[in-house]
Amino acid sequence: MQGTKIVLYSLVAGLFLSFIGCTKDKVGFGGTPNCTDTISFNHEVLPIIQAHCSGCHGSGNSTGYTLEDYNSISTNASAVLGSMKGNGYQLMPIGGPGLPDSVIQKVECWMFQGKKDN
Repeated sequence: MQGTKIVLYSLVAGLFLSFIGCTKDKVGFGGTPNCTDTISFNHEVLPIIQAHCSGCHGSGNSTGYTLEDYNSISTNASAVLGSMKGNGYQLMPIGGPGLPDSVIQKVECWMFQGKKDN
């Protein structure tokens, strides 16, 4: 009985440590995002999309969303953010790993700030 408890506690501790050791940044989401700086579409959001999304969501791909320019990204911003977070959407980029929370937060702040074309 004592040995079973030790094994059980070890498993629980291992699971806990695996969750806190995740590659995500652990930036808090929910409600109003913590946006201290103005996010630039051209200098911050577009490079994120180009680096992590355009391979599957560029022109000539039949994935449902084409994310190449301000208009296509701002129109689909809620779906993009939902996919980055995995909130009601397939977690992207597909096959993972998920993007760090600090990267996702830039997109979230850009949206919160009015999706400016800046």
